[in-house]
Amino acid sequence: MTSKSPLALLPLLLFLILFVGSGLWYQSEGVDFAFYQISAPVAILPAIALAILLGKGHFNQRIETFINGVGDNTIITMILIYLLAGAFASVAKSVGGVDATVNFGLSVVPPALLLPGLFVITAFVATSMGTSMGTIAAIAPIAIGVAEAADLPLLLTVGTVIGGAMFGDNLSIISDTTIAATRTQGCDMRDKFRMNFKIALPAALVTLVWLFFQGSHAQIADIQDYDLIRVLPYVVVLGLAIAGVNVMLVLFSGIILAGGIGLTMEADYTVASWSSDIYAGYTGMQEILILSLLIGGLAALMKSQGGLAWLVGAIERISRILGAKAGSTRAGELSISAAVALTNLCTANNTVSILINGSVAKNIAERYNVDPRRSASLLDIFSCVVQGVLPYGAQILLASSLAAVSPFALIGYVQYSWLLAVAALISIVIAWPKGAK
Repeated sequence: MTSKSPLALLPLLLFLILFVGSGLWYQSEGVDFAFYQISAPVAILPAIALAILLGKGHFNQRIETFINGVGDNTIITMILIYLLAGAFASVAKSVGGVDATVNFGLSVVPPALLLPGLFVITAFVATSMGTSMGTIAAIAPIAIGVAEAADLPLLLTVGTVIGGAMFGDNLSIISDTTIAATRTQGCDMRDKFRMNFKIALPAALVTLVWLFFQGSHAQIADIQDYDLIRVLPYVVVLGLAIAGVNVMLVLFSGIILAGGIGLTMEADYTVASWSSDIYAGYTGMQEILILSLLIGGLAALMKSQGGLAWLVGAIERISRILGAKAGSTRAGELSISAAVALTNLCTANNTVSILINGSVAKNIAERYNVDPRRSASLLDIFSCVVQGVLPYGAQILLASSLAAVSPFALIGYVQYSWLLAVAALISIVIAWPKGAK
């Protein structure tokens, strides 16, 4: 059995100090691109070295644990999505797909409704698709073009997409987070959805109002001519995603279709050009690809050394103390929420954090009479909240790479995630919706 040790969490703290601390320091010095001066994949190397040194057992065993974390199925799946998303975005932009889609959208949507409309569309796609990653990969390039054409802040526009994607990831009945939360807590998906929706809807409505006022100044000086056929790759990608097709097949289909349009409609577009665009998309994902691999290895080391077990155990001990004093379910609900949020901070994976905390959350729920629907909802909500604003999380990394912005600068603009956290905390305090005792 793995021993529990808070020291195993020190590498994560070191990484955050180096990455965030250096960025803040360079920013205070007025250096441009402050958070790129020491890149995250480099800042994490001392943390990995510390994690290996803190480990027990033969040195080769520690290295093997790290490598197994790097090669985790979830990590490799994310890497493939990164590569295909980068390739699709690169090819579609090269053949005029982004410009055509942006101009089409600007011609049918009033300027003041661009940001709210973008949030609603993204939320709908993510709910239907069940994955925030695939949704961001499909819609972020369009959003970037809209920001440029309508003179909207780039960070705000990309943050809107991330927020909509996390809305869908949190609520979709085919999302892996929903499946993990309902299975570990022993409740039906539709019951968890209803409980979850009553908390997420107010946050989404406030987000829409806020986005309306933030985007009311949008100016569209000139709408360029466009060929609808160039919009087709995005239509097909979104259609296949909504139909439930595997996200990797969806993106691969988009690459093929966009390349076919370029070969038939662009006189100077060749197979070599297509190949170069695909590879350019790959290289654009290099930083997040490396960081995701290293994060996976670091998380595996911290887990094997008992860091996550200690964290979950500490939360459970605190819940017992608070429960004894408070005598209500609020202590249990706060404990469940804190446990999954802190674990997500360590693993940078919302599904994994739910699975790690599933049995503990169920025990806390039974001890403090928390409705299983409620515990499942809180597990999903707070894991998605943290994942949606984590500067080294997959969603922020993908979006920041596509938009060429700092992931740390982006987290303040994912308004929905912050509002969802506030709505969930208020719901705990006032014991709402009914059924949450």
